[in-house]
Amino acid sequence: MDEDVLWTTTVVDRRAEMDKREQKRRERARKLGILLVDSPTESTARSNEPLNPSIANIQAEERVRKISFELRREIVDLGGVENISELRLRKKIRKQRADSSGQSDVPEGPVGRQDFLIAAASGKIKVIEKFLEDGGDPNTCDEFRKSALHRAAFQGHVMIIKRLLDKGADINFQDRLDCTALHWACRGGRLEALKILQGRGANLNIRDKLMSTPLHVATRTGHSEVVEHLLASGVKINAQDREGDTALHDAIRLNRYKIVKLLILAGADMKLKNAEGITAIEQVKMWQFDTKEMLEKLEQMKKVGLA
Repeated sequence: MDEDVLWTTTVVDRRAEMDKREQKRRERARKLGILLVDSPTESTARSNEPLNPSIANIQAEERVRKISFELRREIVDLGGVENISELRLRKKIRKQRADSSGQSDVPEGPVGRQDFLIAAASGKIKVIEKFLEDGGDPNTCDEFRKSALHRAAFQGHVMIIKRLLDKGADINFQDRLDCTALHWACRGGRLEALKILQGRGANLNIRDKLMSTPLHVATRTGHSEVVEHLLASGVKINAQDREGDTALHDAIRLNRYKIVKLLILAGADMKLKNAEGITAIEQVKMWQFDTKEMLEKLEQMKKVGLA
């Protein structure tokens, strides 16, 4: 095994283990009611209590870490302004399910555009079939150009995907961010949907407006099985997005340890620079520094009785 690969995988394993240890320490601390400040009221109440400076520092760092994590999760999981519409649609789906409990899924009259899109997201194939049989366009989409195929791929409704494709849905139809059904399947971690799209000729290396490939998307959302399948299918492992980041850059930055190892062992270039001139190896070296800081923090927690 290449020396750089061996060194990197060793650091990845160590970092993953350290994260697990830190998580256990934090869970124990939470049970003791020490690290988490759940609300401004509780924070104010606790501010009047004498506090060990070491614990105060850890609390401040924990709050920053929590805010940072939640912000990053929103950026990764919510792809942009179109998700406001998506959240509204999901709410409507839940309401429709509650209202139609025990009733037929197929409306008596014509199926409208919105009902068609909701059906694609909620897996109601009978509604899909009625819309298509009545002459509806299988590429019907919303104001963000998110089609029924995109929605079905994201949710993993394989029968609907097949039906839409059989009726002529464009497999490479792009939404306003140039994402295809393949991007959406990878974002949702829907391996079976991905395989169907692949079998029907979808481009595995297609890019969105951020120049992100399906491999980038699956990496960012942490779907290791999807990443593994894409790598086995021979996708361009070193493809760079608009920021010059490869999937490996993304995996390291987002602490996707399993995916980092998958990419490295599959031959990802660890010396390829992004737009900031940073290589994956340099990112891992930063991890080493962070790991040292983490060890020091764990020692600090031991001193205040949290380990």
